[in-house]
Parts: sequence; C-alpha cells; structure tokens
Amino acid sequence: VEPNATIREIRLMFHKLYPQWYPARQSIKLDPKGKSLRDEEILQHLPVGTTATLYFKDLGPQIGWTTVFLIEYTGPLFIYFVFYFRMPFVYGLDERFTSSPHPVVNLACICHSFHYIKRLIETVFVHRFSHGTMPLRNIVKNCLYYWGFAAWLAYYINHPLYTPPSYGKKQINFAVIMFLLCEAGNFSIHVALSDLRRNGSKTRKIPYPTKNPFTWLFFFVSCPNYTYEVGTWISFTIMTQCVPVGLFTLLCFIQMTIWAKDKHCTYLREFKDYPSLRMPIIPFLL
Repeated sequence: VEPNATIREIRLMFHKLYPQWYPARQSIKLDPKGKSLRDEEILQHLPVGTTATLYFKDLGPQIGWTTVFLIEYTGPLFIYFVFYFRMPFVYGLDERFTSSPHPVVNLACICHSFHYIKRLIETVFVHRFSHGTMPLRNIVKNCLYYWGFAAWLAYYINHPLYTPPSYGKKQINFAVIMFLLCEAGNFSIHVALSDLRRNGSKTRKIPYPTKNPFTWLFFFVSCPNYTYEVGTWISFTIMTQCVPVGLFTLLCFIQMTIWAKDKHCTYLREFKDYPSLRMPIIPFLL
C-alpha cells in the first residue's frame, strides 16, 4: 500500500481480495477498540510509522440510508390511515368506515400525513448522507419504533370515544400554527445542511445561518433540525392532547438530545473556531 493511499482505496483493495466484504461492510481501524477510519483519510497522515497494522471488522449486510428512510417513513403514513378510516378489524363492525364528529381528528390526520410526506420528499430530494449505508439488522428495530408508535397514537386519536382538547379551538389553532412553523424550520435547516455538500463533498463544515430566518437558530444551537423536530411533536401533542403522542414526543426528545450532543462534541473537536454560544439542542440550556 502506498503512503498516499486513502482509506477508501484500501477498502477497494481489500474488497478485490475478499469479494464477500464490499466496502460498505468494512470497518477499518488503527486500533481494535478505536473508531473506524473515514474514507477520505490518508495513510501517511495517520499516527503510524513506516509500517502500519490496520484492523478489519465485518459490519454485516448493509442497506442504503435512502432506502432505510423510505421504509421507515412510508410505514407510519399508511398505518395511520388504517385507523383513520376505521377498518372493521380495528374498532369493530359497528364503527367501520365511520368518520369522527370532531374536526381535530381530521386535522391531526392531515398534519401527521404532511409530516411524513415531507420526510419522504426530503429523503429523495434534499438529504445528503455522509455515511451511505447502515447495518441491515437495524432497520427492524427502527421500523418497530416508528411503525409501532404510529399505530399506537393513531388508535387513540381516531378512537370512537376520543375527546377533543380541553381548551377547544384556541388550543388547536395555537398547536397548528406552532406545527407549521416547526415544519418550515425543520425543512429550512435540512436544505441549509444539504447546501453545505452541494458538490458531493463529505467534508464536515460549520453550518451558519443564512438569509432564511428559520436558520437563525444556528446562532444558538448546533442541531436546530432536532429542535424544530421536537417542536413539531410537542405541537402535535398539544393539538391532540393524547398520552401516546406525548410519550412519543418525550422519547424523540431524549434520542435527539443524545444525537445533538454527539454532533456538538464532534464540531467542538474538529473546529477550533466553533461558535462558543451554541448549545446542542436547546438555546442556553442543553
């Protein structure tokens, strides 16, 4: 291996010798317990001498992130409709194909569908992934999470005994406005992050606010897309006043806080001039 070889080139050479381990399945490390080396890293720039020992780990069968997101997000979209249209096997024959007398139920279906349709559109046309694949085994766990919660919250929101929010139209209207603002903000952040890699580069860059006011949250947090995502589900919880939605929102917040903290630490480690005012997900707090 030449000193100026990249890790990607080493992966390709390894794949040529062992065809069953294609590059996406390979984890190449300098230390068995260390982090996987990135494709763009160059051998001679790594902390090695004139000789180097690289450690290989099989990551297992892989699946592309675009395919992962399409599967994860298509499920909740159609599962929700099963409960919204009250299929006979859900609530019983007496309630089959009936509609709810509460307008908020129809509004909740529109908002839920809009959220996942937006996600599908972003997956196809906006997102650029730094890692092309994920382990195939993870998709089962992810689908159980998204699909299972979609079924649980849809069951209660569309239930014949569902009661609308305590404060009526005022609560619903406030939640809808909050929902739309957070969805617009989330989309704006995804577009801004995508523009950082418009030329196909995988090099990490510091994201900064643009002329779009929704991106100004970058002044205060490292991952405003997660902030807006949590805001979306908080507003949906207020709109429906449903316990399963609130639990889903809480779990989303916990998971996204973990992701945001990890990304924030990566930014601090890689960029000496990273804005000191930023927090991971909640301005000035967290």
